Amino acid sequence: MRHVTVYITDNEYSHFLELTRSLSYVKKIETDEDSKETILDNIKTGLKEVQLFKKGKLKTTAAKDFLNEL
Repeated sequence: MRHVTVYITDNEYSHFLELTRSLSYVKKIETDEDSKETILDNIKTGLKEVQLFKKGKLKTTAAKDFLNEL
């Protein structure tokens, strides 16, 4: 089995994925984008952390300290 990496423009990306999924000999397609489920889970986690912070149950880092770490 062979592995292929393709760099493609954003405009053509969805069409290319649709095309490759329709090919019977393509066994697996890996993309670098997060799934909708992963994105929603991350948002839910963030909202839970905000609620905990507002209740005083979670300590956060000051924005100045956070930026200094970068």
